[in-house]
Amino acid sequence: MIRVLFLCIGNSARSQMAEGFARSLAGDRIEIFSAGSKPADTLEHLAVKAMAEKGIDISPARPKGFDKIPAGVVDYVVSMGCGDTCPAVPAKQYIEWHIPDPKGKDIEVFRDIRDKIEQQVQKLFNLITGKGN
Repeated sequence: MIRVLFLCIGNSARSQMAEGFARSLAGDRIEIFSAGSKPADTLEHLAVKAMAEKGIDISPARPKGFDKIPAGVVDYVVSMGCGDTCPAVPAKQYIEWHIPDPKGKDIEVFRDIRDKIEQQVQKLFNLITGKGN
């Protein structure tokens, strides 16, 4: 089974939104994970709200560190701005998405980030499933 890991610093907004979109696309065909280099205590409430507007409930999720990632090689590691603070995770392919952290911003910024993440996740799934770019 294909495994995808989304990384950011706090695992409270960007990587959680990416995980939410990915889970909605993948069903049980692909294993999806997310983690942060410095996990926050809670999810960003505006990330939860922005995702709810798309019909995706990420409210049960909790920020987690890399120690919570199941062992083994991941097929795709997608980093969203953790740079050098992300540890090396064994993966077949590394992808960097330059998506700014919306933490501390208003709902409009969260919506913009959410929409960028949704587009990137769709492109990733097109790549994984061979449906083009």
